[in-house]
Amino acid sequence: MSAESSVIIHKEMKIKERYINSMIRFAYFLQSWLPYRSTKRFIYNLLENESYPYKRYFDYFMLTVILSSIAILVADVKKPVPQWLDNYDLYAVTTLFICEYLLRMWVYSDIHTKITEAYEEHLIFDTPISLRTLAMTILKDKWRYMTTPSAIIDLIALLPSYRGIRVLRVFILFRAFKMLRYTRSLSSFLEILKYKKTELLTLLSLTTFFVFIAGIMLYVFEGNKNPNIHTIFDAFYWALVTISTVGYGDISPATDEGRAVSMMIIITGIGLISFITSVIVSAFGEHMQVLKEERLVQDMGKRGKITVICGFGTMGRLAAKGLAAEGHTFVVIDKNPDIVQEAQALGYHTLCADATQSEIFIKLHIENRISHMLALNSDERLNALMTINVKSLNPQVHVTVRCKDPEMIENLQHARVDHIVTPEEIGGRIGAIYAENPVASDLAFSIIGRKLRTQAEAFTVASGTPLENRRIAEINPDAFKLILLGVVRPGGDREERFIFNPPDDFIVTANDRLICIGYDFALEKLRKEVSHVAAA
Repeated sequence: MSAESSVIIHKEMKIKERYINSMIRFAYFLQSWLPYRSTKRFIYNLLENESYPYKRYFDYFMLTVILSSIAILVADVKKPVPQWLDNYDLYAVTTLFICEYLLRMWVYSDIHTKITEAYEEHLIFDTPISLRTLAMTILKDKWRYMTTPSAIIDLIALLPSYRGIRVLRVFILFRAFKMLRYTRSLSSFLEILKYKKTELLTLLSLTTFFVFIAGIMLYVFEGNKNPNIHTIFDAFYWALVTISTVGYGDISPATDEGRAVSMMIIITGIGLISFITSVIVSAFGEHMQVLKEERLVQDMGKRGKITVICGFGTMGRLAAKGLAAEGHTFVVIDKNPDIVQEAQALGYHTLCADATQSEIFIKLHIENRISHMLALNSDERLNALMTINVKSLNPQVHVTVRCKDPEMIENLQHARVDHIVTPEEIGGRIGAIYAENPVASDLAFSIIGRKLRTQAEAFTVASGTPLENRRIAEINPDAFKLILLGVVRPGGDREERFIFNPPDDFIVTANDRLICIGYDFALEKLRKEVSHVAAA
């Protein structure tokens, strides 16, 4: 090899190395650049994340665009549409579909992740970085998306825009198929049928076989005797119409042999339809409950803070009734299907699941959606497992547990439970209060049972609200037509301190809870004050 060739090869290697280094630096830059990551996460949520609250608005918009495009193309078959409608379909709709297709391909996978993985493998194992291998890996990853049924439908849906080739208008049907992406009911139906794919494919094969045999037999028997049968396609068409029990009547057998074939294929068609119906019904029976629960989980994920009730015994029913009366969003979780049906009959959101497992809480977005969990089973060990499960996933969730075993109570306190309810102790204390002061007891029961318009409520003062760092005299509960019973102040060691009837110079700080009694409308007025952040 000459010295000149060696210099050229060395320069090429330097250029290649410089290009690889630049590509790696850019990949790491994208990986750490917050605007890029947040934009991609937003696009992904809008296109793919069913629990994203704004996705449904995007779905409604896309459905409107698809239906308008179909209406334009159908109207244009008989009579030319106005030019502005033609331009809207040709430019606006097509551009939107192209952008959506490219964005879906973009969020399907991260190219920069493939590059950084190849570089880290190079550092660990000292393997050379091959641009060709890296490019093939990236292309295969994108090709995997492009060959999915939904991506193929998206691509074919672009073809009707090219009006120069009128035969492409048949692909207008694929724009209708695009609606499967944006209608959860249709998607759920197809998802159910997936579970019976083997049975349905078997029945389709049998149907195709019988249509093929019956069509050939009819063509052999009546190809030269029946004036309505000109080609083998006519015979196949007659066989399919007959086996489906539709019977248009445009083609009828003219010979005894043809009628015998018709009788056999009609009986076969009735049997096949019965089989198909039973397969679909069984699929719905087996999986509809699962889909209902998945839909509920998605809907819960779109709401604000929710409360989870684990256990639907006597205390669970009372808690659900109270939360429903307050208008709070909650879901009842129990692994007993009969209990779940009882809760459903009362109109509550329910999930048939094991609350000792983490999966159900992860689906419900425990990291930012669940605010409270009530473990109210009669089995105290079950309540303890649920508590440990929830606190391990998100320590900020307020957990209330039913328990009466002193040893178990001590263990729950170590698990940082927020509140422990002992039904027997509560009942005994209420009985003692009633014996000493029946009037006060009746008033308490009236407030709890909402027999009076007056009720008691605790308000947490949020940071940045007008009530923060103000004296009781400045807040002036009398102006709200409320009685301030006291203030609950959290301590640094999580032990709370209750200040009964605080003095006028007592200063309210963030996270303090004001315990008030008053009318509903007065409590609502204070609720707005403690939650509304003051303007800067």
